[in-house]
Amino acid sequence: MPKIKTCRSAAKRFKVTGTGKLIRNKAYKSHILTKKSQKRKRNLRKATVVDPTNVKNMKKAMPYI
Repeated sequence: MPKIKTCRSAAKRFKVTGTGKLIRNKAYKSHILTKKSQKRKRNLRKATVVDPTNVKNMKKAMPYI
């Protein structure tokens, strides 16, 4: 069987925790920040766990991660 290629763009955006869950950064933090509250911007800095409905597709895109 040939090796499966890893989707490099996904591999750069997601990391795996020690328990095997996927971690991602939150969106909406790059521009138009003046109208967003300090609390909202602060919470967007934190990483979060990928939703279970998307994990299957992400594992397919990154088979060796």
